[in-house]
Amino acid sequence: MEWQLEPVLTRFQALTQGLLASLPNVVLGLVLFALFWFVSGVLRRSVQALAERAGQPAGIARVFGRLAAWVSLALGVLVALTVIFPTLTAASLFGALGVSGVAIGFAFKDIFQNLLAGLLILITRPFRIGDQIVSGEHEGTVEDIQVRATLLRTYDNRRVVIPNSELYTNRVIVNTAYDRRRLAVTVGIGYGDDIAQAKRIILDTLAGVEEIRSDPAPAVLVRELADFSVNLEVRYWIDPPIRREVVESQDRVLEALKPALIAAGIDLPLPTQQVLFHDQTKETDGDRTRQREGWPARADNPRSRAALTRPVETP
Repeated sequence: MEWQLEPVLTRFQALTQGLLASLPNVVLGLVLFALFWFVSGVLRRSVQALAERAGQPAGIARVFGRLAAWVSLALGVLVALTVIFPTLTAASLFGALGVSGVAIGFAFKDIFQNLLAGLLILITRPFRIGDQIVSGEHEGTVEDIQVRATLLRTYDNRRVVIPNSELYTNRVIVNTAYDRRRLAVTVGIGYGDDIAQAKRIILDTLAGVEEIRSDPAPAVLVRELADFSVNLEVRYWIDPPIRREVVESQDRVLEALKPALIAAGIDLPLPTQQVLFHDQTKETDGDRTRQREGWPARADNPRSRAALTRPVETP
């Protein structure tokens, strides 16, 4: 079998001639791409400086500058491809990008959703770096707001990466949005205690705690008549409203209230339960026509235990 080298040489010669013929287009395309690369750098710095002058934080301004640079580079790639490949027109290129863009959009829907949500969070700024937020089951301090996700540092020193789409579409509690915060603790007193006296003692005690603001003034409200106590809700305001100050102020308030209430004779009852039979406590408990526990009345009432155990008097 004889090798036919002539077709191979002819093909190689055609490829070489085509490459030499397209070399000016390649050079021009690379020059244009380098020009767009330079323009993207200038555009990035300009957009970043403009965003900072508009009052945006440095991190947000940096993100805007990078986005502007990416758009400029993408446009440079499209222009360079149309120059290097003359048969590739802008219409056909954008048509191909449109079809492939739909497929890419379905494949990377979550990524694009988080990207857009990250941009909206950076623009609207519902919370900032350093704020303490609650999102679902997670609570902590915002360490960084990235384009795709937000980094949250929990109070037990763990990092939680939350997708931006989840933060943007769900409820988020920002504990440090304002410069002060209202807190509340619950104190239970006995049913026989004077509620007005307990309120006065609590308010006088709170006046001696340094962290508590006098304006707005603390307040004490009766919240519940519970099984074994009358529950009072003690409300007060502090600043700044970060987690450490919240826990420490609640500790100091409860530590101050306990001895003050006990010294004034206010009872702090413990949970207790008393189990009584319907005929065990007093004589009338066995009389179903007179007792109040809800037993149905009947004519032949048995004698109560109190009556049965009473000694019989002799004349």
